[in-house]
Amino acid sequence: MRTYKLTIFEKNGDKQLDQSFTALTDEEAKTVGQRLLQEHASEEKTYRCTSPEGKLLLFHA
Repeated sequence: MRTYKLTIFEKNGDKQLDQSFTALTDEEAKTVGQRLLQEHASEEKTYRCTSPEGKLLLFHA
C-alpha cells in the first residue's frame, strides 16, 4: 500500500481538508480521491491529490 494525500482549499486559501489515505495504485488513488471530494461536496473547490513521489493525480483550480 502506498500513501497518497488529498488537500482541498477554500477560496481564501485556507485548507478545508488535508487527508492522507492509502491505495495500491495511482488509478485506485484517483478513485478514492474523487470519492472523498464527493463526500465533502468539494468537486468545484480548489484541490490536489498527490502520490508519494509528488506526482499530481487530481487537480482543480
